[in-house]
Amino acid sequence: PRLDALAFAILAPNPHNLQPWRIELEGDDSFRLYAIAERMLPQTDPLARQITIGFGCFLELFQLAVAEKSHRAVVTLFPDGEPQPMLDARPIAHVRLAPDGSATRDPLFAVAEQRRTVRAPFADDRDIDRQTLDLIAGASVPGVAAMMVSDAPSVELLRDIAREAWRIEWALDRTRRESIVVTRIGRTEIEATPWGLAFEGPMLEGLMLAGILTRATLDDPQSIAFDQGLKTYDAAIATSRAFAVTSTSTNTRADQIEAGRAWVRMHLAATSAGVAFHPLSQALQEFPEMSGPYRRIHQMLAPEGGTVQMLTRLGYAPSPQAAPREALEAKLVRA
Repeated sequence: PRLDALAFAILAPNPHNLQPWRIELEGDDSFRLYAIAERMLPQTDPLARQITIGFGCFLELFQLAVAEKSHRAVVTLFPDGEPQPMLDARPIAHVRLAPDGSATRDPLFAVAEQRRTVRAPFADDRDIDRQTLDLIAGASVPGVAAMMVSDAPSVELLRDIAREAWRIEWALDRTRRESIVVTRIGRTEIEATPWGLAFEGPMLEGLMLAGILTRATLDDPQSIAFDQGLKTYDAAIATSRAFAVTSTSTNTRADQIEAGRAWVRMHLAATSAGVAFHPLSQALQEFPEMSGPYRRIHQMLAPEGGTVQMLTRLGYAPSPQAAPREALEAKLVRA
């Protein structure tokens, strides 16, 4: 049951698909979960808030999966203390499995393998009805407030903030390069290094072979690839039909874990409803140049205080291929 559940947990959404988890097995029923130091984003996620949210996604998927095996997970967060201001060598969590014939199976688990992050433009003529939006928001967890934004003026304002934030991140050399260095272009690179941002498909493979799409051209402000990178994301943002927002009253590491649990549950609920889901994290990033969009997004979405943990655009679009994943065995070590 432990390994079966871990095989689902490693499918968790996480920033830049870094898959930063290291799993130290203890005995036959427990493990400690650690962050891999080399899989951080110090430029765009300087406080490792987003990385920690990804660990919350991991733990929630694990808990959903063990319930399918009539077990429950006893989770102790940060057993050696909460790492601040950065994640360090201390464990994120200690997890022990316990047989539990009364464990409640969650229907969200049924779509765990179908969940996708959809970065493509959404259908621009199809809105999401309120019942569906409420269903997605209702999948959050206690302590994480979920709000759905669907009125046209607010959606347009959030599009503008998201577009400004994206352009700040892409224009800054150090933040852009943090993404480029973990970009895999083409099937050969993706299979050789199955973590990071994957660019694949016949058209992109052709551009790569022609020398138009490379890591060097993505980093050149005068290149077609650089300009297309801006326009592609702009086009995706412009088709946002609604936004899902989560926030917490405080911003502890435990809050961030809970925000991750809420995020993956809402994503699974969206998947179940046939709604495409694409987190737009740029305006929530804490590096200095992002202070303008960060302030605006908090004034709009958390006017009474607190931290906006996730901002996600919603719409309708075909489901893409699954993001690559390293094998479970690559993540396991024995205590």
